[in-house]
Order: sequence, then C-alpha cells, then structure tokens
Amino acid sequence: MNETRRFAVAALLLALGTSTARADDMLGSYVARISERDHHASDGYALDSAAQMVRQDRANWHKFHRRDRDDEGDAWFRSNEDRADLERMLRRGGAMSGATRRAIVNGEPLIQVDVYSNSVYVSILED
Repeated sequence: MNETRRFAVAALLLALGTSTARADDMLGSYVARISERDHHASDGYALDSAAQMVRQDRANWHKFHRRDRDDEGDAWFRSNEDRADLERMLRRGGAMSGATRRAIVNGEPLIQVDVYSNSVYVSILED
C-alpha cells in the first residue's frame, strides 16, 4: 500500500472511531439508594423490574421530593418524558448486569448511574 493510501485509510479509521465515540458521549453520573419506597409506584402498587425501580427513584427525587439519604440529584431525568426515556434505556441489553438487576429488585443497593447521550449504565456501589 502506498503512503498516500495508507494515510487515507488511517484518517478514515480515525474519523470512524471519533464519530462512534461522539455518538454516545458520557454526560455524567449520579448515585442513588434504591430503597423500599422506590420498589413501589407513586400510587402504591409494587414494581417488578429494576428499570421501573430506577425510574421511580428519579420520580421520587424530582417530582415527589422523597429522597433517600444517599441520593444525588441529576440534570437529565427531571420530566416524566425524560424518565420514560431512562426506563427504555435501562431495558436495553448492556445497561446493567443480571446481578445488578437482581440486587435492585431484591434489595436496597446503592447504585451509580452513568449517563451517556444515548444510553445509561448502572453499577452497584454497595449491596
């Protein structure tokens, strides 16, 4: 391969890598305790998925001001529409491991939510 072609291929690969990274830039993170109050919808019925519980935690923070001691605020999930988007992102593969889902559904873990422009990732800080 001649030098010009090698440079063009390298530039293309660099551009593709850069556009992929920008497609899902990290916006920030927040920490939250998924407590018993997050295991129930605002009208009292029991929630059955980790995605619903993480969404309810954000509703409790922003809308109902029912905050756990370990909860932090966030700048991304203030509206019901934004929280619906959060739940959709949480249901995608790769948003959280099976162990993380089980810890949320079966307990009151401290989680960290990493927020990206097109996705989220949840990890357990304390079970």
